[in-house]
This record gives sequence, structure tokens and C-alpha cells, in this order.
Amino acid sequence: MSTPAASVLFLFATLACASILAADRFQLGAAYPVKVLVGFAFIGAVVIVLARRRLAAPSFGAANRITLDRAALTALLIGLFGERATPGLAWIALAVAIAVLILDGVDGAVARRRGQESRFGARFDMEIDALLILVLAGLTLQFAKAGVWVLAGGLLRYAFVAAGAVLPWLAAPLPPSRRRQAVCVVQVVSLLVCLAPFTLTPWSAIAAALGIAALIWSFTVDVVWLARNRRRSVQCKS
Repeated sequence: MSTPAASVLFLFATLACASILAADRFQLGAAYPVKVLVGFAFIGAVVIVLARRRLAAPSFGAANRITLDRAALTALLIGLFGERATPGLAWIALAVAIAVLILDGVDGAVARRRGQESRFGARFDMEIDALLILVLAGLTLQFAKAGVWVLAGGLLRYAFVAAGAVLPWLAAPLPPSRRRQAVCVVQVVSLLVCLAPFTLTPWSAIAAALGIAALIWSFTVDVVWLARNRRRSVQCKS
């Protein structure tokens, strides 16, 4: 599993077995394994293409493999879309999402310890975080724990990227930020609280709203920083 393609293929085969077993054990629909594998196939294809273009080392690295494990677990959550919303299913989603959150702290630590930090790895980690938030927001809506507005938390990252394609100054690199990492954790935890069967409405909606508020604040701080640095660069050139 030293290369991105080998790592993706190994996890694809693992997910095929795991999703079939999960569908049988938890009485999920026959389409559940298909949804899981299609979701992971898309993620894996993107990872392979981008790793070949942007990853300097030929080896994928342990830290990136852990991030890919997080992507595989997120694919298991993607497969839950369209399944019957029951308390048991909510507990399953909660357990898988907590595992993804725990591994989020592991991949960065492994990268620092082994000297495997890279721009690709940081971006890979961030995009899996964004995907997890979007998937959890979708499941929160599916379980009727909040209104359709809850998807705003998951779509905000992608709206920011799309805006950067129109306004290049928004796509400029941002400095590392503990605040950004902390807010990401807050957003994920707020959605986990929403999904928990013991959290009833309207408390689930309040938790989701607080998470989105924190995320909007964090994005606002970044946009303001980018705008100020854009003006500074323009003044220096003039």
C-alpha cells in the first residue's frame, strides 16, 4: 500500500466486504454497498489524480493513509443516505462519525512525528473534514433533527472554494490557524450532538445553529484577512 492507487484499491476491497456485512447485520437496503462503493470510488479517483500531480514523494505515507481511512469511514456514512431513519441507524452513524473524528487527530500527529507534513496532506485532511461535515449535515436533515438550512454548514466550504474561482484573492493561501481547526471540531461535534438519538428537537436544531454560527465566524475572519492582505499587496505594487 505504498502508493495512492494501491491504498485506494485495498480500501475499496475492504469496504466492499464491510458494507455487505453491515447491510446484512443492520438490515440496511440492498443498495447500501453500492452507495458506499460509488462514494469511495469518487473520493479515491480524486485522491489518485491529485496525489500524482501534487505529492512530491512516490510513497503515499502513513499519515495520508490514515486520512484515506477517514475517507473510507465517511463513505460508510454516505451509504446511509436514503436508508430508513431509525434510532439504531442514528447510533451507527454516530459511532462511525466519532471514529472519523478521532482519526482526525491521529493523521496530523503521525505526519509531524514522521516528518511527512506536506501541502497535499494538509489539503487532503481539510477536504475530508469538509466532506464529513456535509455528510453529517445531510444525515441530520434525513433524521429530521433540523431544517434544510443545516446543509449551509456543509456547503459553506464549497461556496468559499467556488468564490475563489471567481475572485482569485479568495484562493490565496491562508496561514495555519488553531482557530480554524478548533471550529472544525466544534462544527462536527455539534452535528454529532444533533444525530444522537437522545437529542430531541428543538435542542438538536439549536446545536446545529451554534455550529454553523461558529463556522460562519471562522470563514468571516479568513475572508477579512484575505481582503486586507490583498489591499496590502496592491499598495506595495503601486
